[in-house]
Amino acid sequence: MIEARHLRVLRAVAATGSFSAAGRELGCTQPAVSQQMKALEASVGTPLLVRSGREMRLTQAGEALVRHAAGILAGLTAAEEEVAAIAGLRAGRVRLVSFPSGSSTLVPAALAALRAAHPGTRVSLEEAEPPKSVEMLREGDCDVALAFRYEGAAGAPAGEWDDLVVRPLLTDRLVALVPERHRLARARAVAIEDLAAEPWIAGCPRCRGQLIEVCEGAGFTPRIDFATDDYPAVVGLVGAELGVAVLPQLAVESVRPRGARTVTLEPAVRREIVALTLPDLAQVPAVTATLEQLARAAAR
Repeated sequence: MIEARHLRVLRAVAATGSFSAAGRELGCTQPAVSQQMKALEASVGTPLLVRSGREMRLTQAGEALVRHAAGILAGLTAAEEEVAAIAGLRAGRVRLVSFPSGSSTLVPAALAALRAAHPGTRVSLEEAEPPKSVEMLREGDCDVALAFRYEGAAGAPAGEWDDLVVRPLLTDRLVALVPERHRLARARAVAIEDLAAEPWIAGCPRCRGQLIEVCEGAGFTPRIDFATDDYPAVVGLVGAELGVAVLPQLAVESVRPRGARTVTLEPAVRREIVALTLPDLAQVPAVTATLEQLARAAAR
């Protein structure tokens, strides 16, 4: 095993021509230089220097090693500087995956604050709904996943995030979305069964499953006429009086509900919004800073 400190000593000996001169250049004693050269020769298994009195001459192996040492030491220096920059948040990269309503509400404020505090840290953004986003995290395709799960959902596997670092962000309440001229548009609150006879517009697969579960718990199966992952499309369909929907409050904040009104849903249905990462990644400064800024954005 060739050590970098031994290569530095060899270069100094080659440049100065003696152990004592190399010691003065390196700030150490002549015996220390001699000892390190012996250790290097033992590592490579061949003589590197021919000693003739006070003069030192490189062997063919020594010349080869000195020739490579410049590039090796330069590469190590560059690597040390790059790692130090990442550790000090002067550089770094974070791959973030978020569901759409999180991308339009929590993510912009968080990334703006992160850039202001650490301009050398770059963040890329990709959109995916859970559980796909969580799969991407486990497979190494992202560093942080913004995800959600519904409180008390029957289909949620026990301990689904036990292997991950979970940073709770906020609790997001669902609201009913009805056309402006709907009979319940100005109600203070509605129960899910009040909308049993309505045509429904459903969202992403996880949200759709939660809608069916809540409706069946209230004694009916919703008639889903439209299904779309696009929240503006949901609002547009409701505004065109083509049905009703239940949306997370965070999703409503990300769009302008033209032609539609939100009504409080009772009893409350909530989803937990979290930022997830892997235990090892949680120790990376850029990832830690991203999690912190997401939490601050959620607290506003």
